[in-house]
Amino acid sequence: MKKRIGFYPRVRTEGGGRGVVSQAGGVLLVETVRKTGLDAAISAALGPWRKPRAVHDPGKVLLDVALAVALGGDCLADVGMLRAKPAVFGPVASDPTVSRLVDTLAAGGKHALTALRQARAQVRADVWKLAGDAAPDAAGQVVVDLDGVLVIAHSEKQDAAATWKKTFGHHPLMGFVDHGRGGSGEPVAALLRPGNAGSNTAADHIEAARLALAQLPKKYRRGRRTLIRTDSGGGTHEFVDWLAARGRWLSYSVGMTITDAIHHAVLKVPASAWTPAVEPDGEVRNGAWVAELDGDCLKGWPKGMRLIVRKERPHPGAQLRLTDADGMRLTCVATNTARTPIAELELRHRQRARAEDRIRAARATGLRNLPLHDAAQNQIWLEIVQIALDLLAWMPMLALTGQARRWEPRRLRLRLFSAAAQLVTTGRRRILRLARHWPWTSVITEALQRLAALPNPG
Repeated sequence: MKKRIGFYPRVRTEGGGRGVVSQAGGVLLVETVRKTGLDAAISAALGPWRKPRAVHDPGKVLLDVALAVALGGDCLADVGMLRAKPAVFGPVASDPTVSRLVDTLAAGGKHALTALRQARAQVRADVWKLAGDAAPDAAGQVVVDLDGVLVIAHSEKQDAAATWKKTFGHHPLMGFVDHGRGGSGEPVAALLRPGNAGSNTAADHIEAARLALAQLPKKYRRGRRTLIRTDSGGGTHEFVDWLAARGRWLSYSVGMTITDAIHHAVLKVPASAWTPAVEPDGEVRNGAWVAELDGDCLKGWPKGMRLIVRKERPHPGAQLRLTDADGMRLTCVATNTARTPIAELELRHRQRARAEDRIRAARATGLRNLPLHDAAQNQIWLEIVQIALDLLAWMPMLALTGQARRWEPRRLRLRLFSAAAQLVTTGRRRILRLARHWPWTSVITEALQRLAALPNPG
């Protein structure tokens, strides 16, 4: 009779193992840094902040923190996971050195932030060229989604305040380039704001849009090929006027608050003017119709603006609002895109919901909390989070195919980055032998082959 030991085998553990590398899949991010030239760009940008006779390059220190965040870290001290694997990640600075660099960059203010942002913009343009048909501008248009994020603070931090959801923390305004249904998205703006910052503050939306446009290749910084999408927080006169200003001519799709004028205009729309809403696959959306409003509702708004309203049966259990009509939930969107059916324009705006996926990925990549005390330090942390998110977007765009390109950070960490390997030194070469039994080893090796086939940065 065999003695029962439970569902799982009993394994003895002891320290002292050699040649074993955990988080071996992180080499995908390391190769992405190398092939995109991000290391050289960040190093050159932070050159003015390198102290004489310094041992560690500031660019390498900052990139190490970004890599740690991309692998799942949520504070500066988590860079220790890279320090334990020098054969893969090279020499890593100590925790005090990392903290001093963040303090130095925070003291640098706008100059340091501008240097980092310009380096990211330069690399982003090169990455999109490398990606080819997989780039977010492959269809000739770039879509930027702006949305606010509530970040809860569990201690007294500078600018932390009560939020509109009755929590305590900060309310950053983020911007993401949408990669469409076949990809994820990459951050292009992160404006740190107090927790009590308004959701519809036009000045903040304008600043976030400026930051986002500065991250795009020059040909997309103005003109109709760039679409700015926001929720109703961006539906203000000042922001829409800024988007439609002469010389800027940006396309926009912004949510609008259902005012009394819009509500009464909807009640006057004849039944024949309503068009069935559509789904991404072209099928009719059940229980939803769209119509275009005109007349007094457009007075005072920029020329060429179109106002599209959707009425839809609410989901079971949903409560109607005072602005709803005839038992239908009303939503409204303003756009300046002409000669396009209103059903397509409403669907395009509805796809702004992908920004919520980008926010979820950001929360899982260092934005769950702001770990530092001063606002200037936390703004540097936001830049580090953006670099980590850039890497998590660029690596799939350049190296992964099929469903794997749509994996969010949590799944990338579980399936790819957490893979174990054996480090072998032979013939003056270091070879990382990935575990043969790992289900996604072939995905990692094929992705590394695609990265290796890319040209080296100039």
